[in-house]
Amino acid sequence: MSQTAAIPNGLPMHRDAGPFDPPREISRLRESRPVSPLVFPDGHEGWLVTGYEAVRQMMADIRFSSRFDLGVVHVPYETGMPAATEPSPQMPGLFISMDPPDHGRMRKRLTAAFTVKRMKQLEEHIADIVERQLDHLASLTAPADLVKEFALPVPSLVICELLGVPYEDRDTFQANSAQFMVRDQTLEEKMAAIGALTGYLAQLVMSKRAEPGEDILSDLARHEDLTIEELTGAAFLLLLAGHETTANMLSLGTFALLEHPEQLAELRANPELMPGAVEELLRYLSVADIFFRYATEDLELGGETIPKGSTVVVSLLAANRDPQRFENPDELDIHRNARGLLSFGHGVHQCLGQQLARIEMRAGFEGLLRRFPTLALAVPAEEVRLRTDMNIYGVHELPVTWTA
Repeated sequence: MSQTAAIPNGLPMHRDAGPFDPPREISRLRESRPVSPLVFPDGHEGWLVTGYEAVRQMMADIRFSSRFDLGVVHVPYETGMPAATEPSPQMPGLFISMDPPDHGRMRKRLTAAFTVKRMKQLEEHIADIVERQLDHLASLTAPADLVKEFALPVPSLVICELLGVPYEDRDTFQANSAQFMVRDQTLEEKMAAIGALTGYLAQLVMSKRAEPGEDILSDLARHEDLTIEELTGAAFLLLLAGHETTANMLSLGTFALLEHPEQLAELRANPELMPGAVEELLRYLSVADIFFRYATEDLELGGETIPKGSTVVVSLLAANRDPQRFENPDELDIHRNARGLLSFGHGVHQCLGQQLARIEMRAGFEGLLRRFPTLALAVPAEEVRLRTDMNIYGVHELPVTWTA
């Protein structure tokens, strides 16, 4: 394996290989050195993990901590905020940034709410939500923005209902969650978005504790051992993760299918291929790409020694495009068996809502292709605005047109 020098200027972010592919520099590193030194913008000498096997190993090893309060976790790209000089305070209940055993205590409460059985029962209801949103889209005069009119409302409606968030409040929480996801912003802007979201959710979970309903937040609120702060943190994560990722998969996935017309036509003619196609789109696009870990001791990974205190950045997109794991990985192939994809993470933090996301995507893509057989981009592909400035990748808008 050739030993490349450390990347000097932080994480490569420019999608110079195309809207669906990792930056070329990241793909090059995966081939030459899947665990690479990375010099962060603040000067920290950390690491970037891009190889499939190394990513799986790292995410399964809890010595690579998810906690932000153990040491300084450095950010690998420029932001509008000052560089961290001390550990970040831990938000109670935010189980994505917890380690065992605390993580297990919170997750156990939620696993019961996200059972496969409960998700199956939701399937028909989600199909109804999709159909109603498609009715709305069909009532518009083309062209229209698929993000605003379809891809964002569907998961928002589903997660609002699942968590018991009043639907009329969704515009406020969407505006604040979108602001929270912006990479380059001031500390004041980010804290204002967090404050608005957590303030709203704290009121909501207190009302659920006083008068529980038939929703997931009510299920959680019934556990007296969970504090209001913990319930608020868990709600914050579920609300954000429950609509941002799926909304971007629906819009970016539609863009990808429109750019692969032969596969789109085959999928439209053979809807039974949809479950496999969804898995392949998840692998191919990996909208939740960049994650952080903190080395709690000197650790070996992929033949490299990671010193204690290092911030380790992982690219799930690069790992899902690793030719050591997937043949012709840069090709979208709806017939591929994408089993083993890392889009929902790996190890103790593997995504709780992955079955829900799959159900929404299957229903969303199937309905869209069935109802809009002439769907097409309304602008040249290169004019589609990509979310390279956001923590969840996708498109800001997807102007589409169709024949009525």
